[in-house]
Amino acid sequence: MRLVVLGDPVDHSRSPAIHTAALAATGIEGTYTARRVDERGMAEAVSEVRYGRLSGANVTMPHKQLAFELCDRVSESALQSGAVNTLVRRGGEVWGYNTDVDGIRAVWASNHLPAKAPVLILGTGGAAAGAATALSGRTILVSGRSEDAARALLRRTRTDGAVAPWDAPVEGAVVVNATPLGMAGETLPHEVLAVCSGLFDLTYGPGESAAVQWARGQGLPVADGQALLIAQAAASFEIWTGVAAPVSIMQDAF
Repeated sequence: MRLVVLGDPVDHSRSPAIHTAALAATGIEGTYTARRVDERGMAEAVSEVRYGRLSGANVTMPHKQLAFELCDRVSESALQSGAVNTLVRRGGEVWGYNTDVDGIRAVWASNHLPAKAPVLILGTGGAAAGAATALSGRTILVSGRSEDAARALLRRTRTDGAVAPWDAPVEGAVVVNATPLGMAGETLPHEVLAVCSGLFDLTYGPGESAAVQWARGQGLPVADGQALLIAQAAASFEIWTGVAAPVSIMQDAF
């Protein structure tokens, strides 16, 4: 198998280590590499999947919405979110999935984030769309640098929610960080964190983000991008291979 993760930036990605370990553990011959791509590079990579030069791919920021547009067919969760993070070839067509959706739900439950609290999603891209889809049925507010983009996200995902101004606190909300903030040591707006009831930071890096460290220090329930990466990676691995993912080995490889 020849697998790849597509994004920009992508050098930080732990996906190659995780999936290389999973392939070895299951005895499947193959490679998994990282490829930094722009929009043209994304289109070329999707063609490689379509014609069998790639067995499959993961897609990360900022190309999840573009990946959705380039697919021939998409799963139900990908259709609702308008975003794709997993590509696979089936019958000469490129199929797109959003394994973030199930991953977010699983990580939310296992980390005991509040089930009935309002949710404040920071961001308006593909990761935010996956979160909105995964958490549908709750009270959802979306906050982005552009309020028009936040409204477009709600329309695109058919989410019954509202737009909150950037930096605006929402009392008692679980904050879902679906922006790149934190990947380079930045923190989230303090006003937003100060009144939250929990934090799900979808980013990950070599250590915990400043926001995650702060929330843990306050005794709040927290989930981070490492847990989500493993959950969505396991689902992607099973889509590509049809083999149960060796989750504990993937965690160790991270």
